[in-house]
Amino acid sequence: MNILYRELVPEDAGSLLSLQHSLDEETAFMLLEPDERQTNVQQVKEMIEAAGKSANSVLICAEVAGELAGYISLQGEGLKRIRHSAYIVIGIRKAFQGLGIGSGLFREMENRARAKGLVRLELTVMVHNERGIALYKKCGFEIEGLKKKSLYIDGEWVDEYYMGKILA
Repeated sequence: MNILYRELVPEDAGSLLSLQHSLDEETAFMLLEPDERQTNVQQVKEMIEAAGKSANSVLICAEVAGELAGYISLQGEGLKRIRHSAYIVIGIRKAFQGLGIGSGLFREMENRARAKGLVRLELTVMVHNERGIALYKKCGFEIEGLKKKSLYIDGEWVDEYYMGKILA
């Protein structure tokens, strides 16, 4: 299977929004519940444009046969004291899981993060997301803490791990 990793461009806004809606439906491991996402194509286009201009953010997709199979978002802040770090969100369609796309997205993202001079990468993950935790550990992330009662899903409290990776 030929997988193309590339930075998202504004023309991908509709495809990215469609991918995000699919992920909201397919998995309970993403933040938003089905039908909770309120963004439109123009807003996603503006988000992609802003990431492209940012000194410490990037949006990367994995494309298979012209279809977006997954994406990774690296979101940095402008404040001086935290400009060196960025927060990660990743999502991969179920049909494309288990093919190495997650590792590929992290590899591409980390190359760009290093080129932008980032030092710290961080994310949160639900404690019962074993596949996600395994991927993050494989990519060099470590559990740094526990965020208790972080989420409320289907009438149950869910804890999350804080995970981080130091690049330099």
